[in-house]
Amino acid sequence: MSCNCPATGAPNRKLRLMDGMRELLDGYLPIEQYGLIGNLHTAAMVGMDGSIDFMCWPEFDSPSVFCRLLDKNKGGHFAITPTHPAATSKQQYLPFSNVLSTKFLCEDGVGVVTDFMHRPRPKSRSHSHMMPWLVRSVEVIRGEMTFDLECFPAFDYARTSHTLEISEVKDAQQAKPKRHASEAENSVFQSVFMHWDITDQNAESFNGTERAVFTPEKLSHTEGLGQTSNLADHAAQTAVSPMDLRYIVGCMGGGSCPLVKLTATDHPGGLGKGVTSQFKMLEGQRVFFVLRATPDVEADKMRAAGAAEEEIAAYMAKYDPPMSMKYAETLMEDTLLYWLGWIRSCTYFGRWLENVERSALILKLMTYEPTGAVVAAVTFSLPEAIGDSGRNWDYRFTWVRDSAFTMYAFMRLGLNKEAKHYMEFVRRLCREKNADGGLQIMYTLRGGREMPELVLSHLEGYRGCAPVRIGNGAADHLQLDIYGELLDAVYLYNKFSQPLSYDEWVDVRALVDYVCDNYNQPDMGIWEVRGRRQNFTYSKVQCWVAIDRGLRLVDKRDFPCHDKERWRQTRDSLYEEIMERAWNNELEMFTQSYENSEMLDAAVLAMPLVFFCAGTDPRFVKTMRRIMLPPHRGGLTANNLVFRYNAVETDDGLSGEEGTFSLCTFWLAEALSRASKADITLLYKSQVIIDEMIMYGNHVGLFSEEIDKSGKHLGNFPQAFTHIALISAAYNVNRALKSNKPASSS
Repeated sequence: MSCNCPATGAPNRKLRLMDGMRELLDGYLPIEQYGLIGNLHTAAMVGMDGSIDFMCWPEFDSPSVFCRLLDKNKGGHFAITPTHPAATSKQQYLPFSNVLSTKFLCEDGVGVVTDFMHRPRPKSRSHSHMMPWLVRSVEVIRGEMTFDLECFPAFDYARTSHTLEISEVKDAQQAKPKRHASEAENSVFQSVFMHWDITDQNAESFNGTERAVFTPEKLSHTEGLGQTSNLADHAAQTAVSPMDLRYIVGCMGGGSCPLVKLTATDHPGGLGKGVTSQFKMLEGQRVFFVLRATPDVEADKMRAAGAAEEEIAAYMAKYDPPMSMKYAETLMEDTLLYWLGWIRSCTYFGRWLENVERSALILKLMTYEPTGAVVAAVTFSLPEAIGDSGRNWDYRFTWVRDSAFTMYAFMRLGLNKEAKHYMEFVRRLCREKNADGGLQIMYTLRGGREMPELVLSHLEGYRGCAPVRIGNGAADHLQLDIYGELLDAVYLYNKFSQPLSYDEWVDVRALVDYVCDNYNQPDMGIWEVRGRRQNFTYSKVQCWVAIDRGLRLVDKRDFPCHDKERWRQTRDSLYEEIMERAWNNELEMFTQSYENSEMLDAAVLAMPLVFFCAGTDPRFVKTMRRIMLPPHRGGLTANNLVFRYNAVETDDGLSGEEGTFSLCTFWLAEALSRASKADITLLYKSQVIIDEMIMYGNHVGLFSEEIDKSGKHLGNFPQAFTHIALISAAYNVNRALKSNKPASSS
């Protein structure tokens, strides 16, 4: 039965500590107050106040459904928050997983909201497929607690209106209470990770008698992301489908059950109604909320395409099973076991183990399962500086550079399966090169080339920092460094994971030839400046790396190479060129570019990391020591945090300042360990920098792109590049500390 009750406004509430989290920033949470959940297809950001403020659906680069992170009024959110005015919160991941637990505490009770997206249990016959659901478990583990629920979707980046229907569940039998404990498996895993008492023989559970269905209008946009000839990209990047909200109620010990009633509610600033509910829960009670794309829409598509009713029925049985408390708990257990089984393959057991494992789990979470591509960040347009600098970008794509470094990080941790999966993606890109024989710097998650940039002027941006961009206009940039990063990763893949095949070698050989033909071109550099092209030192170094790794593969594998001598001559002459044109003899430092001969760039810290030069080379040591000076003395380091360059004095085509770059800080730590053979104190300095940098991670170990002067996170979040650099720095500094001597130079 459709809901015919009048819409109401949001419930009146006293100011709570939960609300106070947002009051300080005019309705926004600090970026670092979020955790991340996902299912290797998409992800959601969960705030410490229990609100999901960002989620694109059904894939990473699909339009957003919740986007309060970029507009507090229009963006949409899904919040489950205690009403107690003095409630405080704690947030953590359940051990060895990406299942997120937010605990609320007050004098009257303790409640827990556990959020996850389902991953199928490894090697399971009965749960072998993924349920594309967002699942939120709410339970009280001491005393009592009253919660406010608000679900206000804002489809298609808050551009598309929707209707709301609250209706009864189709199967009335589902609403009857069921004895639960007798059905539950006597699982040690459940007893460890779930507060629900599965041994209580009086436990009952029942499905909610209603569901809320949000139905968006059809899209009518003709520009921006998704307007592409790539059919797979178009389908994902314009995907907007009806969604429904269901719930399952559990009550323990034969006591009363919590009463959940969904109410249609106006969404101020939104383009359609949402639902709210206020419900009181006692110790031992539990409610599961499930948000999903309505499966009957896909069934209608199958029917329209002429599918047999038996096929449609099989689909519905698979993706629209009867909901029960046992089924919801099984999904959670599946997900916990999936993540536990995955991280157990990690072979790293050195210092900072917990941080390394968390970074690995996050990188895996940011991997797009169908292709193996790694998304640079799950968010778009979080600012790199508060104000009107315009440094807001869409990172929901895969950069060749970031993905190559990710492959390196996975191999260092013994996670070779992920490296192999990404190599398959690289192989596909190499077979679809540009007309000139080169690669794009970034691709969509499905290998597409088009990602037109569009400003969403109706969204105010995080803390008013416009513009909000989707798509990325840097896709057609020339950035020659990507070839060194990619071929270094391929070389290590051949060395540590799996020998290259002949066909793979042919692809590598073509890329090295391309670098030999184009290394002398100016480009836009690793930082994707939007100013003029330059001969960036880092790009030249990585061109050297690309040719060097090609030559190493020839020598180690005896691959055929008719241009071997040409490669060798090009590599050696390029080395001499860098040493001559990128070195400022007066300032005694490597410069940002041949043109900017007085400008520092922290990217040159990678020189010993890629074995371009020894960490003890006097030229490099002098450059590193200059970088370690504070900005007012001509350096790039403040409080042991490193800026990538001087944003005020560098012509990068943008205005304003930016924060310190976390990647560069980890690079400094690793470079110090490489330089410590000449000065052992540098090794301990590197340890201090890693320890301090880890301190800047948020409460669950996540890092953004940048850190501002007050220690707040800036830029898209979490940032794959930063977590990659953490793993690399931890691995190499730990190796140096373990042997009490500098890291190996070979």
